[in-house]
Amino acid sequence: MPLFTLKATNSRAAPKPAYSLSDDEEAINFLIAKSDKYVSADKALRNSDIFSLLTQLSGDLALVSLKASSERVQSLINNPSTTTNGTSFWQSMYAQLLLDGNAYAYRWRNINGVDLHWEYLRPSQVQPMLLEDGSGLVYNINFDEPVYGRFENVPQVDVIHIRLMSKNGGMTGISPLTALTNELDIKDASNDLTMSALKQSVTTPGILKVTKSALLDEKDKAARSRKFIWQLHHSNGGPAVIDDLEDYQPLEIKSNVAQLLNQVDWTSKQIAKVYGIPDSYLNGQGDQQSSLKMMGSQYAQALNRFVNPIVSELDKKMNAKITADIRPAIDATGDAYADTLAGLTKNYALAGNQATYILQQIGYLPKKLPKAANISGKGGEISDDNTNQRANN
Repeated sequence: MPLFTLKATNSRAAPKPAYSLSDDEEAINFLIAKSDKYVSADKALRNSDIFSLLTQLSGDLALVSLKASSERVQSLINNPSTTTNGTSFWQSMYAQLLLDGNAYAYRWRNINGVDLHWEYLRPSQVQPMLLEDGSGLVYNINFDEPVYGRFENVPQVDVIHIRLMSKNGGMTGISPLTALTNELDIKDASNDLTMSALKQSVTTPGILKVTKSALLDEKDKAARSRKFIWQLHHSNGGPAVIDDLEDYQPLEIKSNVAQLLNQVDWTSKQIAKVYGIPDSYLNGQGDQQSSLKMMGSQYAQALNRFVNPIVSELDKKMNAKITADIRPAIDATGDAYADTLAGLTKNYALAGNQATYILQQIGYLPKKLPKAANISGKGGEISDDNTNQRANN
């Protein structure tokens, strides 16, 4: 009986690609600079505001609960990788999505097409290409493992490809960092100017004036300055002693230099604006007039904008209904949800036992909660059964 060697590539020959989407002049490659407007991921992550934002956004997106209509798909979503846990895998995927506008994972599947596990891929490992007939995409993938090497013309069904906003019909996404090139250049120049001003302001500790004497030549001025500096350094914190013929004035950092230090405020707001979140989430002052509830609502909307392309991609590739619950990301303790249920119960939209059941399902209340005894309210003792009956009426 002949033996067949099964390869982890597409079973049929893919049509010849027309061109590589990565060769677009305006595409951003995060390993090789292609233009003067290039912003590398390495440079971006050295910016404290961008690092803080990416850490928070990717971490919160990893907290979003993804639910699948299939138990098999749900198990895969919970633990997609063999080399790390589910949270770390998804946070890496989301961080890459926020940096590059694209996030890739290869679907390792058996001969029956059932997913075994997924492998995270860096954008530098993937070359997306359009088929010559325009019917779809294929990918050239360079694996780190020498045993696999390079897979060519991998069909799009074998690749999880999450994209953000696109300018080519959704085939590839655009990096949000491209909108920050000028801002990061301005911040770099501002940092250089600030450092230069600070160094100049502290190089000379003060000015020593000789007020009532003949003009000194350069040699005498230098000698007097060295003598006075020596006196300052050897006074052990005590006062410097000068005579009536001298006047010493220490230098202070000028207000315009202090204003340079506030430039970080402006760039923080620009970075937050590009990613669509309230700037207060970058540890800035934000809008002092905005309430916490309003900022939470804006952040929830921002998360939804990133969640939608994730759900859409998984829903298409996994042939299962995928839903996302962002509540764990924006209400970690569940207090806001409990307050909402309390308000619904107070207005008789929910009965007390219904609200309790919901809170038990999300883990806010223990499953084995003792049965409620009579509760007191206005007008005397009111039983829980009577309250529920009134709510149902």
